[in-house]
Amino acid sequence: MLPLLIAEQIREGDAYTIANEPVASIDLMERASKAFVGWFVNRFPDKNEPITFYCGTGNNGGDGLAIARILCDHHYNRLNVVIARFSDKASVDFNINFERLKQTCVSIKELAKDEEIPADSSPVIIDALLGSGLNKPLTGDYERLVKFINDLGRTVVAVDVPTGFFSEGEVVRDTIAIEADLVITFQQPKINFLLPESAPYINCWEAVNIGIDEKFIQSLSSPYQLVEEKDVRQILKPRRRFSNKGTFGHVLIIAGQAKTMGAALLSSSAAAHAGAGLTTACIPESGLTALNSYQPEIMAIVRNGDEQPYIDWDKFSSIAVGPGLGKDAEALTLLKAIIKNYKQPLVIDADALNLLAENKALLTQLPAGSILTPHMKEFDRLFGEHTSWWQRLQTAIKKAKELNLCILLKNDYTIIAAPNGKVYFNSSGNAAMASGGMGDVLTGVIAALLGQKHPPDQACIIGAYIHGKAGDELALPNRMHVVLPGKLIAQLPVTMAKLRA
Repeated sequence: MLPLLIAEQIREGDAYTIANEPVASIDLMERASKAFVGWFVNRFPDKNEPITFYCGTGNNGGDGLAIARILCDHHYNRLNVVIARFSDKASVDFNINFERLKQTCVSIKELAKDEEIPADSSPVIIDALLGSGLNKPLTGDYERLVKFINDLGRTVVAVDVPTGFFSEGEVVRDTIAIEADLVITFQQPKINFLLPESAPYINCWEAVNIGIDEKFIQSLSSPYQLVEEKDVRQILKPRRRFSNKGTFGHVLIIAGQAKTMGAALLSSSAAAHAGAGLTTACIPESGLTALNSYQPEIMAIVRNGDEQPYIDWDKFSSIAVGPGLGKDAEALTLLKAIIKNYKQPLVIDADALNLLAENKALLTQLPAGSILTPHMKEFDRLFGEHTSWWQRLQTAIKKAKELNLCILLKNDYTIIAAPNGKVYFNSSGNAAMASGGMGDVLTGVIAALLGQKHPPDQACIIGAYIHGKAGDELALPNRMHVVLPGKLIAQLPVTMAKLRA
């Protein structure tokens, strides 16, 4: 896993690399600037296109000056630099790069405090005003300059972090910050890049390696981790010779009502396609024909109205409950029976989460290691209203520890909070997957992985990743605008085979 660092830890990584590589601070800045340019020139190859740099007088501004000089060396010939001299302070490395830039033909203008901002016609803007250390909202001249840049409506590329956007911590509504089309960030994404509040400020980001000591990064105590493909390849269990259906577990999906059988079909089919040796769906009698027609490989336990079904709890390796189940008295009675009788981790989704929210005493009765899979609204019903995703992140950490379970909070970068205090951000998936039923599929996948004896946190990590990866393999090469859940289910075995290869 890639540890995701807060701003203070990033500075520690810089300092450690400078002291132990060793490398001079100005040379590390040069390395970072060259990494930025290496990505930039591929995206913006027109060397005759005007580019304006807006630079502060700290190290982020120093990066901007170095980038301008290096682009000049690459024969970009219409570069303009505007330096925001809003105080008398300047970093040592900024001053060095300022003197270096003055030796080139790049146009340099200094903007003083309260001075009128000159008109700018450049189609490309590079933001290097303030870096990752910002910890308070913009005011005064910086706020005025950021609003001016945003109002230009040009293509904006931010160096490391958009000015005014916090790397971590709560991002308040209507924050004044640079609205960047692209952020080229150093070494790794910042934590807030992975939360929905980043959407107005970051259209896309790319992390470039600047050679910060990897062993030191791994040694830092960060609860935040980014899941990468290599991590999933390492922990996904192989399907070995001489295995049989019993080897891969028997999954029970308790789901569906007469009008919501689609959720039960998708969830149980996903479990079968994700490798469960046997899959049984506990469904209403009215859905039996649909199940047999849709997926004859899936067995059934039939529910008849308020008559509770007989379930031999010990025969099932994992149980998932909730998709399309409803919230009536019969559903609540069934959920209570599951919690009372099944002592292994449960996967709880959809209507079962809403039943827990209405009967919170049941939360403390869940088997250790159970998995809750809420979306934002379900999460807030369970744990109270939140005004930001950073608040939800902290609540997820707290509740996962307190209740000794895993919380999978659905998001563009799905968040998995584990009982050990770690938080994992999933890196796969795309907007084409935003369609009804995708959550039901994920529930079935996670239940299948639990049934194959993956620990609960690994079942969440692998499940979220292969779910998103299957969507990527369908949507991205084929330029699909929408990926439907049924198509994704059929892709799951292909995706998992590639990861196991």
